[in-house]
Amino acid sequence: MKSILRFILTGVAFLFLSQFVTAGNWYVATNGSDTGNGSEQYPFLTIAKAVSVVLPGENIYVKGGSYYLLAPVIIAKSGTTGSVISLFAYPGTKPVLNFSGQSLNGSNYGIKLTGSYWHIKGIDITGAGDNGMKIEAGSHNIIENCAFYRNRDSGLQLDNGASDNTIINCDSYYNADPPDYGDADGFAVKMNVGSGNSFYGCRSWKNCDDGWDGYLRGTDDVSNSLENCWAFENGYLEDGTDPGANANGNGFKMGGSDDKTLKHNFTLKKCLSFKNKAKGFDQNNNKGSMILYNCTGYKNLVADYRITQALATGKVAVVKNCVDLGKIAEIGSFAEQEKNSWMAPFVVTTADFISLDETPAYGSRKADGSLPDIDYMHLVSGSNLIDAGVNVGLSYAGSAPDLGCFETVTTGVKDPGFSMEVFSYPNPLNDKGFLQLNLSRGGRCDILLYDSTGRYVKKLAGQIAEAGEQIVSIDLSDMRKGLYICRIYLNDVPVQTAKLIKQ
Repeated sequence: MKSILRFILTGVAFLFLSQFVTAGNWYVATNGSDTGNGSEQYPFLTIAKAVSVVLPGENIYVKGGSYYLLAPVIIAKSGTTGSVISLFAYPGTKPVLNFSGQSLNGSNYGIKLTGSYWHIKGIDITGAGDNGMKIEAGSHNIIENCAFYRNRDSGLQLDNGASDNTIINCDSYYNADPPDYGDADGFAVKMNVGSGNSFYGCRSWKNCDDGWDGYLRGTDDVSNSLENCWAFENGYLEDGTDPGANANGNGFKMGGSDDKTLKHNFTLKKCLSFKNKAKGFDQNNNKGSMILYNCTGYKNLVADYRITQALATGKVAVVKNCVDLGKIAEIGSFAEQEKNSWMAPFVVTTADFISLDETPAYGSRKADGSLPDIDYMHLVSGSNLIDAGVNVGLSYAGSAPDLGCFETVTTGVKDPGFSMEVFSYPNPLNDKGFLQLNLSRGGRCDILLYDSTGRYVKKLAGQIAEAGEQIVSIDLSDMRKGLYICRIYLNDVPVQTAKLIKQ
């Protein structure tokens, strides 16, 4: 199957289009039967049956409706680097895997994924007796546009060496683990998780423990990252009540361990944390590196930012271009800080923001699965926080980056009359592919590649481009598998960002 990922400049929207092929497709439907042949006319009833027959490079399409299940869906087989296995919602439908009949039990997951090279997209998981989904030891998986809610432990947990997994545009909410309410996070990147896991465009709210939890036990010195993720109202139950002292309620818990020595290297970019029961961005007792670029914290009850404990030798805390409204960030003197709202010469007030009504943050995602457009915590025209930051490798619209997680795209040198469309194919890709650029005007076009942590990797292309369609070859054969970011410049001005996944 060939997938095209379309990026449109206005807000950088993503539209995933899939081209069906006739061979290698299996179908699941609520009116199906596992004695059928798995075709669209005679679909299977269960995902488990489809998993048992699917081969690397093939696809499973799950039609809409509610699937009431008692046993976990175990996915142990793997695709390969060039032949990913897809488990997708049938286009235009929403399948819901409902495990509410399961008992509260530490092995009653919804989906347990131990395999690698899977792409799971568009499926909701609810009611599991433990995690909604647990990726255990699996790697190079993509989990996209899925929702995990009302499960009886963390919505999605990565554990037991799980590494190089990419979580895109997923929601996790209302997860709670009675009777003690001490472990159900939205996204748990913890215990003995591996490195290279990344989250993009995800939301986590009203989970009884933390929004994201990076607490370690059994592993050390791992590195994981988040970008453009929101955590809010964690530490509470669905009805808004506080379940007690065991419910921590941090937005982003960046690490910690039983003996307070383990190192979880955590990178957060353009993340938003508000109205959590405890801290917005919390070191806990993490001794690893913590990098925070362009983050925003507001109305977290204990602290918006708390990074106060000394780190292990060789580890660093870096906080740049971040915003804290209403509190003073608690950051130790060992941290490298630059251009944060609590530093001179900035004075941040409620007047710097278009809206402080967070209600739209709970709203439905856009048709392409991306986060809803909101005014909440966006800077108002004329704020001295606009174009006031330092370049940390993220795209920006004006003469310099804004402070906080939202860039003001109608100010500065950006030309609102310019438009660009970018088609990347195939995507995901193996080693080589193409970018098709449609430019409304010509100029010097440079395409730079960054890894998921924002580190510059290499220049993919540089050429004089005329207005109209341009085809640019891209070569990632020397790159490791994972998520990459292309930043496209026209006449040295950043005009577009595109995401590539190498498998």
